[in-house]
Amino acid sequence: MPSKNHWDKVYATKSSTAVSWYQPHATLSLDLIRRIGAARAAAIIDVGGGTSTLVDDLLAHDYRNLTVLDLSGEALAVARQRLGHAGEGVRWIEGDITSVALPEQAYDVWHDRAVFHFLTDPADRRAYIEQVMRAVKPGGHVIVATFAPDGPTECSGLPVMRYAPDALHAEFGPAFELIEHSDEAHVTPAGGVQHFVYCHCLKPHLALSDGDSHAHW
Repeated sequence: MPSKNHWDKVYATKSSTAVSWYQPHATLSLDLIRRIGAARAAAIIDVGGGTSTLVDDLLAHDYRNLTVLDLSGEALAVARQRLGHAGEGVRWIEGDITSVALPEQAYDVWHDRAVFHFLTDPADRRAYIEQVMRAVKPGGHVIVATFAPDGPTECSGLPVMRYAPDALHAEFGPAFELIEHSDEAHVTPAGGVQHFVYCHCLKPHLALSDGDSHAHW
């Protein structure tokens, strides 16, 4: 997993609107979450949310049970300052998603745009999926976005994995039901285009056997 120091330095030295992954509005993510039909009280966690404006958009649509997790305290501080009073009800967690202690079966929706593709070590990917298994409610929604096969090979100076939808779904295992996948051509603040793949899966309702999910490797 990329170091906390790396990401703290990024957010301490660059404007949150200048980083390549910046979106004025997380339109596709918000649309996916709204199509789920989750209640406004649904527990939603944005993994690697950092300075993302998704939390702003969710609050604007009256979602109130929100958690934002990021490795970088600098990033979370930027988001908290931006939201001001509106962000007081958000739970902010600074931690490494591969090791942070999350409550069990707590979240109805797990959202991650661009954390999973930084996990180049298979052990880190296993740890991530184990977190999903512990923290998401049975039958809960898991939305993960990564660089597509024709996306960048690195981001912020770090190597990344790239996935087609089937390959991304396969990381979680066949017991996770793939509901839909989407493509996004993200235009960076510098005017470049980065291709992303989004996969929306359902976490299994029942405990899995060893052959059903990579969470039991």
